Amino acid sequence: MKTAEITIRKAVADDAEALSALFCESWQQAYCGIIPHLHLQRMIRQRTPAWWTRAITKGERTLVLELAGQIGGYVSFGKNRWPLPYQGEIYELYLLPDYQGLGFGEHLFEACRHQLDQRKLKGLIVWALFDNTPAIDFYWRRGGRPIGRTFDKIGGSKLEKIAFAWG
Repeated sequence: MKTAEITIRKAVADDAEALSALFCESWQQAYCGIIPHLHLQRMIRQRTPAWWTRAITKGERTLVLELAGQIGGYVSFGKNRWPLPYQGEIYELYLLPDYQGLGFGEHLFEACRHQLDQRKLKGLIVWALFDNTPAIDFYWRRGGRPIGRTFDKIGGSKLEKIAFAWG
């Protein structure tokens, strides 16, 4: 029996179509019922292949997870954007719904941590919507601990975000 090989690599402009579709599907699944529908749809529509091409070619640090030649997830990361004592930040980590719960997120997470370590960024922070229970559980299982919270107002809804950190 042969198993498919998992590859984690830097995103390239040719990945833009797949990333746009992945973003759409993963956000629909993650945020339906959390982010007001019209605002969620608007946010998804903004992440076109052209948006992804620009982000990748501008140097956005994005890794993709490939399984059997198909992109199943991505993580974007860089310097922490918050006034907190952690130098690295995961901006986004998403998988297609069929790839969730199978350990692929952990592969992306650890690859991202390795990249941040290579850049000598000490500590890591990631924000997750409080109502996104799978994300909260995922970061908790990875050893992250809540260190802060804030609120975003989206379409009249006040959404709580939790910051998880690793030292």
